[in-house]
Amino acid sequence: MVSALGGLLFGYDWVVIGGAKPFYERFFEIANSPFLQGWTMSCALIGCLLGAMISGALSDKYGRKKLLIFSAFLFTLSAVGTGATDHYNLFIFYRILGGIGIGLASNLSPMYIAEISPGSLRGRFVSLNQLTIVIGILAAQIANWQIAEPVAAGATDLEIVNSWNGQMGWRWMFWAETIPALLFFLLMYFVPESPRWLAQKGDSSKVRAILEKIGGKSYADSEFENIQQALKSSATSGSNISLLHPKMRNVLIIGIVLAAFQQWCGINVIFNYADEIFKAAGYGVSDTLMNIVITGSVNLVFTFAAIFTVDKLGRRVLMKIGAVSLMAIYLLIGAAYYMEVSGVLLLVLVVLAIACYAMTLAPLTWVILSEIFPNKVRGAAMSVATASLWISSFLLTYTFPILNSSFGASGTFWLYGIICGLGFVFIQAKLPETKGKSLEEIEEELTGAEKPVLTKV
Repeated sequence: MVSALGGLLFGYDWVVIGGAKPFYERFFEIANSPFLQGWTMSCALIGCLLGAMISGALSDKYGRKKLLIFSAFLFTLSAVGTGATDHYNLFIFYRILGGIGIGLASNLSPMYIAEISPGSLRGRFVSLNQLTIVIGILAAQIANWQIAEPVAAGATDLEIVNSWNGQMGWRWMFWAETIPALLFFLLMYFVPESPRWLAQKGDSSKVRAILEKIGGKSYADSEFENIQQALKSSATSGSNISLLHPKMRNVLIIGIVLAAFQQWCGINVIFNYADEIFKAAGYGVSDTLMNIVITGSVNLVFTFAAIFTVDKLGRRVLMKIGAVSLMAIYLLIGAAYYMEVSGVLLLVLVVLAIACYAMTLAPLTWVILSEIFPNKVRGAAMSVATASLWISSFLLTYTFPILNSSFGASGTFWLYGIICGLGFVFIQAKLPETKGKSLEEIEEELTGAEKPVLTKV
């Protein structure tokens, strides 16, 4: 749970800007520029990409724990600075800084949890990271809703910018993040290092001690032998030393495509551009903030559903259900916008899409990415996959205002529906089931590494 606080900060920092959007846009006078709106919403993703790119090499060199502590420091600095500045360029700088924290945490938190969890529980434990992401999203939505004062229907830009919301409210939305950020920073000092990373560094005594705390002496002996045999196999065969090795190609393609698909399935535009989406559905600013809390609550409830089903139904089945269901829902949302249907019906469809995403693609992508890569290159491979996710997220967030103005809301959601259909085809063709298997067994299946020979203890 402590390591998963990285997910909570990821969720809060990711979504808080959506609730602050109607107010900081007036403050910085960018409300009438779709390109500056897109840049302001997506600039943090540049930091996310940078954080993801450096996380692999740095975590393989310095360990998972130190990098998670550093990400907590960046979250704290970003939250304070973003709320304090009166200058647009500094606002962008601090958002990018927070993005680096997200890039580090989004890579390292699920990877650390996967490396420390028993195989039979790994799916639900890694899903805890997604749960905390969702809690962070909901916390940001509730904070935004409670901090903002009511906005009168038909309020002008000048009235909004001169109100408390326009001058101070949006600042407090960002400052509220400092509480979980400081908590994460302090508690991470009490968390042990990843036993699989320590094994790569040859620190056998610490590895055994940590594994015994997790599952007792018998579990520690068996798991330690698994890890050692997998490392020996990698060293002798050379199959897992390099990301460029032919046996790694298929695994990397799966990771890169699934990471990109989790973003281009389109759900995150609902969180980041809720103002535009609900305005098009006929809601005012205050109603929109309340609707955002509703969507966040649904997101939380159905993430619990994912936690209880991921180790029972399996990863592959849930991913296929998510892809085909979102395709159908987006086609209906696009039709609703096309026929100018507004109000409750559209809200229900949006809630259904979020529910579907919350119990399938959102948590399962992180579970799969944390499982499929070989132990020796897990940090670097996760870095590549997470970089793919943040590049895709940047493109999604930056292009939504442009697509929305060019094709309208209906055409945009139909496009996302087509992408979900293509995602279903890829999952059906390429993704194996990883439920209930050890990380070393998954490595053998996906890369053809020599099967570890276990000795009796």
